[in-house]
Amino acid sequence: MNDAVVNVDGGPVNLTNLKKIFWPKLGLTKRDLLQYYLDVSAWLLPHVQNRAMVMKRYPNGITGEFFFMKRAPSPRPASIPVCTIEHHSGNVIDFPVIQHLASLLWVVNLGCIDLNPWYARCDDVDRPDYLHFDLDPVPGASFDRVLEAALIVRDALGSIKIRSYAKTTGSRGIHVYVPIVRGPTQKQVWTFAKAFSKELEARHPKIITAEYRVAKRPRGRVLADYNQNAWNRTLASVYSVRPKPEHGLRIEDFTMKNMAPRLKKIGDLWKPLLQEEGRVDLKAFL
Repeated sequence: MNDAVVNVDGGPVNLTNLKKIFWPKLGLTKRDLLQYYLDVSAWLLPHVQNRAMVMKRYPNGITGEFFFMKRAPSPRPASIPVCTIEHHSGNVIDFPVIQHLASLLWVVNLGCIDLNPWYARCDDVDRPDYLHFDLDPVPGASFDRVLEAALIVRDALGSIKIRSYAKTTGSRGIHVYVPIVRGPTQKQVWTFAKAFSKELEARHPKIITAEYRVAKRPRGRVLADYNQNAWNRTLASVYSVRPKPEHGLRIEDFTMKNMAPRLKKIGDLWKPLLQEEGRVDLKAFL
């Protein structure tokens, strides 16, 4: 069966091209991708609900071309909610929102391998409820160096009583997240992240760089990319599949095949990003 209609929370969803190969070397299909998101949906959905979703579509799998799509396609099922955001250019975009299982499967069926939500919720798109540091190796830096940088970030945040949470990016880096009290604007959050990254660079110049210009970044360092905190930017969500050959502390430690059993065993380690208590009030640092 190559196509199917499934009735899930949120309404019926048409699933198409289920036999299409999405990971050629592994023989994994679009059906496998949809099954993964179904299996982890109970843990994933709370992290993406009420947020605009930028669609990164891989209609022919990881070896095919991809394209970004912000506006929810039309026509679409009536069950698919949208988040209307006016950009600084004056352009108004209706982003899809993954609010329930139906909208999750609908987005993935469009070829979205990874899920890229906004940092702020739809009721106030200018005020995020977390910040992060995207640690990305500059050419010449190993993954071990990235792990070293992540520990430096964790300890530096801990020294000012800020707790952080790290995840692999699915590629070569580490994302370090900090849940914050909603209040500061995205620009203020970016300003804090920039100042913190620059301080890390000053204290650990042989390991970390915060240099914005690619050509100026010293080889073998790890970039603390504060610019990913800018308005309208996104990062792949927790429990998101990445369009990679399933290689992960080691990247291959976390795959489509082992994540659902892992969640059933240990639960959601990212619950603090959903809870009201324990969030950092950035106003004290601005």
